[in-house]
Amino acid sequence: MKDVPEQPDRLWNSPEPKSSYDVVIVGGGGHGLATAYYLAKNHGITDVAVLERGWLAGGNMARNTTIIRSNYLWDESAGIYEHALKLWEGLEDDLGYPILFSQRGVLNLAHSLQDVRDSVRRVHANRLNGVDAEWLTPEQVKEICPIVNVSPDVRYPVLGATYQPRAGIAKHDYVAWGFARAAAAMGVHLIENCEVTGVEVSGGRVQAVQTTRGRIAAGTVALSAAGHSSVVAATAGVRLPVQTHPLQALVSELLEPVHPTVVMSNAVHVYVSQAHKGELVMGAGIDAYNSYRQRGAFHIIERQMSAALELFPIFARARVLRTWAGIVDVTPDASPVVGLTPVDGLLVNCGWGTGGFKATPGVGWCYAHTIAHGGPHPLNAPFSLERFTTGALVDEHGAAAVAH
Repeated sequence: MKDVPEQPDRLWNSPEPKSSYDVVIVGGGGHGLATAYYLAKNHGITDVAVLERGWLAGGNMARNTTIIRSNYLWDESAGIYEHALKLWEGLEDDLGYPILFSQRGVLNLAHSLQDVRDSVRRVHANRLNGVDAEWLTPEQVKEICPIVNVSPDVRYPVLGATYQPRAGIAKHDYVAWGFARAAAAMGVHLIENCEVTGVEVSGGRVQAVQTTRGRIAAGTVALSAAGHSSVVAATAGVRLPVQTHPLQALVSELLEPVHPTVVMSNAVHVYVSQAHKGELVMGAGIDAYNSYRQRGAFHIIERQMSAALELFPIFARARVLRTWAGIVDVTPDASPVVGLTPVDGLLVNCGWGTGGFKATPGVGWCYAHTIAHGGPHPLNAPFSLERFTTGALVDEHGAAAVAH
């Protein structure tokens, strides 16, 4: 098959760590790998190590539902996600590697009059920010996705939907492998099975990281470990305003093509697409309790499936193949933290909630700029850690709800 890339172990070496690097990136997921790639490509910084406690892209990168969009309400969020989407559109050529980015569009359903008002407001805000957005009637929704049930006689009637035609999905493994391959080719060290157990600080400046494979000195330490960033940051005396929750998803057995787009419903906490191989990919809402466990509660899946079958009666006989959970790291305003910390030389990128995958190239680009220049790019400047003391929050709770 021409779209199937090489096996990952042929794409990059796994060297022994050196005693020191200019930059150490903690976390070998999509964000960490993208940051390393843009550091090398855009800024010529190649004395970089990406440290991953397991295997590359084996955490949340392997557990997300791969939705890519940029139709966020607030200017700050729309800016960084739209930058990411533009990078997605050229990423396959940039990396020289297939990522199977399919711009099949994303529908966000509205089920109440308040949903309609909020959705129309978001469409206008998106257009002001240069983001493609449309408001569709139930009949237009049916034209784009014929299998959606738009009957008024259901628990959650479809009153309309926002639509972003440029949005879509990509193959998450291929994205990670493409970034890893390209970064390694420019001299970045990708070091697996190397858990960071502490950050060494002296005189208010970062000195090194302690790992299961020994001490590694670093001029800059950039945390990119999702919810575990708060654990690592705490060893440097930095407290991050992050909580972690399990977020569940499931896939069905393989089916013929039946679902042409991505459909999301914040009201029922479900989002559905069909993967390239044919399985239906469904995401649910987050579990209420805090946990680092990569499994969730059955009642969440039960509620998700009940709502999904009302929206898509055609799925009633489809068999569930497997379920799993990832870990989402959430800040008080549901927006990320990307930038400097009170410790000189220690930077952090976390708090993306359920929106981390879609931001991958955009945040990698911005984070690399922040590392290289010692300060944020205008796109990620609003997402500083200091906003939680100044009050300049970017409140995406009401704007994006749960279904990111």
